Amino acid sequence: MRILIVDDEEMIRLVLREYVEFEGGEADEAQDGMEAVLLCRTNTYDAILMDIMMPRLDGFSAVKEIRKFSEVPVIMLSARGEEYDKLFGFEIGSDDYVTKPFSPKEVMARIHAVIRRGKPKNESGELYEFEGLKIDVTGRNVYVDGVKAELTPKEYELLFYFVQNTGVALTRERLLSKVWGYDFYGDDRTVDTHVKMLRGNLKEYRKFIVTLRGLGYKFEA
Repeated sequence: MRILIVDDEEMIRLVLREYVEFEGGEADEAQDGMEAVLLCRTNTYDAILMDIMMPRLDGFSAVKEIRKFSEVPVIMLSARGEEYDKLFGFEIGSDDYVTKPFSPKEVMARIHAVIRRGKPKNESGELYEFEGLKIDVTGRNVYVDGVKAELTPKEYELLFYFVQNTGVALTRERLLSKVWGYDFYGDDRTVDTHVKMLRGNLKEYRKFIVTLRGLGYKFEA
């Protein structure tokens, strides 16, 4: 397990590094978003702990840059717990969000959770096709009328869970549990935000994701 810890507070980096190393992992450190992006271009990480408020390049901007070339799981760290910040973080591709002050043990549990969720869930070479929508599970690629769709890791996981459960009514609570994980502290709006983004990327095939008023969603094709 190799983790990148990004925070402008040296003490926070030190504490988190000690916990990562205590569990047998390795940790690199960056004190701002710009340094984090450079490290991610030259190194491979299992997860990133990314502070939001930092000099030179903030955490949100750093995640946007990293998502251009990597799907490494990212956990945002912030002293601000506003819902807008959390939803914005998910929209740009982060996987989880922890509000300061936090327990290092909780952060480590979150790290293990995002790493587990980031592993391929199916190796059987499954391929789904619904009219012009093609979903390659093994390759983790989605094509809309032959053009590769640029989905965030979470949008892909959401779509894959939908197609795995075609025709099944899925509550928002079930989607949170199965796609984000039992230990994710989110609410219904997190699901709705990601469904909205996913539908936008699927273009005309957004029609396959049907809203069940007062309940959740269902994939019908």
